[in-house]
Amino acid sequence: MAQLLTASEIQEQLGQLSGWQQDGKKIYQTFQFKDFVAAIAFVNQLVDPAEAAGHHPDLEISYNKVTVSLTTHDSGGLTSKDFALAQEISQII
Repeated sequence: MAQLLTASEIQEQLGQLSGWQQDGKKIYQTFQFKDFVAAIAFVNQLVDPAEAAGHHPDLEISYNKVTVSLTTHDSGGLTSKDFALAQEISQII
């Protein structure tokens, strides 16, 4: 089980990520695309990094918007795994 980050560590990590926000025990970002097809293509690009990390995001899809949320469920909050995957996801765009 991954170790939970402290509040100051979370803020430090968020400072290194553009567009990501914290909501309680998760971080999230909403990405907007030109249409539904582009949004789904983005979601499909998340599969390989998520599988490689063994860490899977929660996804909400609304036509051309995809909200990606990350938390380490088995640890009960935010860990370095969340921020590492968020960094990878940010590089896909």
